[in-house]
Amino acid sequence: MIRSWKNKQPLIIGLTVIVFIFLPVIAFLSSIGDMSTYEINEYYIFQNQKFEGKGEKTSLRKNTLGLGFIEEAYLGFRAADAEELGQQLVMELKNPTFREVVLFQKTENGQLQEIGRAGTDYGRTNVFSNPNPLFDIKGSDLHHEFFLSIKSNEPINVEISIAEYSLFHFMYNQRTLIISAYMGVMFALFLYNFILFFLIRDNTYFLYSVYILFIALAQTSLLGYSYYYFLNQSSDLYELSIIGFSAISGMAGISFMRKFLKTRDFTPILDRFLVLNILVYGASFLSRIFGFVKVSYTLTDISGLLVIILFVFSASIIAKKGYRPAVYFIIGWLFFFIGLLVFILQTNGLIEFNAPPNFPMLVGTAMEAILLSLALADKINILKKEKEDEQAEKLNVLKENESLILKQNEMLESKVKVRTEELEDTLRHLQNTQTQLVNQEKMASLGQLTAGIAHEINNPINFVSSNISPLKRDIKDLMEIVELYREKGNVQFTEDTKKEIQELEDDLELEYILEEIDQLLKGMDDGAKRTVEIVKGLRLFSRVDEQDVKKVDIHDGINSTLVLLNSTMSGKIRVIKDYGGIPMIECLAGKINQVFMNIITNSIHALTDSLVENASPQILIRTSQVGDFVKIEIGDNGPGMPSAIKERIFEPFFTTKPVGKGTGLGLSIVYTIIENHKGTLEVDTVEGKGTNFVITLPVYQNTPTHE
Repeated sequence: MIRSWKNKQPLIIGLTVIVFIFLPVIAFLSSIGDMSTYEINEYYIFQNQKFEGKGEKTSLRKNTLGLGFIEEAYLGFRAADAEELGQQLVMELKNPTFREVVLFQKTENGQLQEIGRAGTDYGRTNVFSNPNPLFDIKGSDLHHEFFLSIKSNEPINVEISIAEYSLFHFMYNQRTLIISAYMGVMFALFLYNFILFFLIRDNTYFLYSVYILFIALAQTSLLGYSYYYFLNQSSDLYELSIIGFSAISGMAGISFMRKFLKTRDFTPILDRFLVLNILVYGASFLSRIFGFVKVSYTLTDISGLLVIILFVFSASIIAKKGYRPAVYFIIGWLFFFIGLLVFILQTNGLIEFNAPPNFPMLVGTAMEAILLSLALADKINILKKEKEDEQAEKLNVLKENESLILKQNEMLESKVKVRTEELEDTLRHLQNTQTQLVNQEKMASLGQLTAGIAHEINNPINFVSSNISPLKRDIKDLMEIVELYREKGNVQFTEDTKKEIQELEDDLELEYILEEIDQLLKGMDDGAKRTVEIVKGLRLFSRVDEQDVKKVDIHDGINSTLVLLNSTMSGKIRVIKDYGGIPMIECLAGKINQVFMNIITNSIHALTDSLVENASPQILIRTSQVGDFVKIEIGDNGPGMPSAIKERIFEPFFTTKPVGKGTGLGLSIVYTIIENHKGTLEVDTVEGKGTNFVITLPVYQNTPTHE
C-alpha cells in the first residue's frame, strides 16, 4: 500500500498543482484586459520612410505582422474604428526589441507630422517604464492615417493595440504584478536549490538553480524588463541577453536533466544527443556574440526543438523503467509545453487570449520550476532511502564481519590462552631456576663463609680453651706457695719485716687480686665455651660438605640458627621454645637450616620494626609429631600481614622492604625448599595479631624404615 502511494505520488501532486494553481492562474490571466482594446490587423508596407504611394496592403487573420530579419520597416495603417474607445488613448507596439520606432500622422494638407519616438535607443520614453514602445494619441485623431518607421537588429514582428488610458494603466499594473510574482517565485526557488547545493553538495542542485535563474532572466528579456532592471538600458547587452540567457538556461537545463534522470545510465544513446544539444546552444550564443543574429536564432530554435523531443523520449523511457523522478520531470515539463503551446496558438490566432503571449510561458516555467523543485526534494527522500539501504547493507556486512571477527577473536583468545599458559609455565620454570641458582650461590657463599670463619676461629679458640685448665692449675699452685710463705712469715719474720710485707700487700690489694684472678679465669672459661658453641653452630648450620639426604635433629638446626641470630635480637626479643618429642628426619640439613634462618629473620625484622607498639615482643617455636610428619611452628606477636600481601609473600622478588634492603627471594626459596622435601608450608596471619608459619616435613624422604 505504501509502495503504491509512493509510485502515484508524482501524479497526485501534478494534478493538485493543475487544479489549484495552474488553472486559477490561467483564468486570472485571461481576465486581464477587456475586449475594448483595438488590434490593428491591416497594414501598408512601404519601401522607404517617405511613405509615397499607397504601399503594399497586407491583411492579417492574426494580429502580428512578421517581417523577419530586416533592419528597417515602413508601415502605414488606419484605426478609425477605435474612435469609440475615448479621447485619451495609448498606442502600444508589443515588441520590446525595436531600436527605434517613429510614429507619424498625415495631416489635412497631406503632410507627415511626427507624433513621437520610442525604442531601446531612446531609453525610458514613458512614465510607466513599459518595455514596449508607447505613444499617447487622441481619439479625434484616429480618422487620420498613421505611419511607422521601425529599426531593429532583431526579427521585426509588429503587433499594435490601442486602449483607453485607464484600461492600459490597469493592464500594466496587472502585468507588473504578474512579472513581480513570477520573479519572486523563481528567485525563491533559485535560492532554495542553491542553498541545498551547499548543504547536500550535489551538483544536480547547482545546475538546477542555474537553470531556474537563467530561464527566469530569459523570460524577462523576452518581455523586455531586463532592459530596464538588469542591463542598465544598454541596447547591445539587452539584445545579447535574449539569446544569451536562453542559451545558458538551455545548457544548464540539459546538464541538469542528464544528472537528474541519469541518462548516461538509462539511455546512453539519447544522452549523446543531449551532449550534442548543449554544443548547439553554445554555438548559438557564440554566433550572437559575433553578430550572426539570424544564425543564432536558427540554432536556438533547433536546440529548443531538439530539447522537446529528447526530453520527452528520455523521460518516458526512464519513467517506464520505474525511476520515479522521471515522472516528476515529465509532469514539470508538461506545464512548460502547455505554456509553449498556448503561446504558439495565441500568436498564430488559433485561440483568443487577452493576456500577452509570453505570460503563458511565464506560468509554464514557474510551474515547471516548482514541480522540479518538488522532484529534487523527493530525490532527497530517494537518496535518503538509498543511503538507508546502503547503510543497512553495510550494517549487515559489518555484522557478518563482526561475527567473523568474534570467531577469530575466540580462536586467537584460545591460542593466546594456550600460549600464555606455556609462557607462564616457562616463566615459572625460569623463576624457579633463577631462585635455585640464587639459593645455591647464596648457600654456597654462606657455607663457605661460615665454614671459613668456623675454621679460622676454631684453632685459636681451641688453643685458648685448652690452656685455661693448666693456667688455673698453675695459679692454684702459686696460691698455695703464697699461703705457705704467709704462714711461715708470721712465725719467723721480724716485726719490721712483717710490717713491711703487710704494707706491700695493702698497697697491691692482694686479696682483691686473688678474687679478680678467679673471676678472670672464670670469664675466660665461659667465653671460650661460648665461642666453641658458636663455632659449632656455624659448622652445623653450613653443612657445606653434606649434599645427600641424612637424618638430622631438627632441634639442633633451630638452636644453631638462634645462636647465629642472637645478636640481631638486641636482647629485646624473647624466644620461647616448646620442643616436643620428635624423631630425627631425613633432609638436607643446610637447606632446612636456611628455612629456619629466613623465617626467624623475617619475624625478628617484623618485631624490631614495631617495638614502639609492641612492648613485649616474642617468638614462639613449637615442634610436634603428626603421624609420619614433623610439624614445626614459628610464630610471632608482631603486626601481622594484610590479605593482599599474604597472597603474594611466596612470589619471587616480591618484598615489602625498602629498595636495597630486600631481594624478595627469601620466602620464595623457603617455599621451594619445603616443596622439594615433599612438605608443606602454610602461613596464618591476622593484621595486628601476629604471624605463624606452619612447616610439615615427612620423617622419611624415601621408603620408611623401622628402627
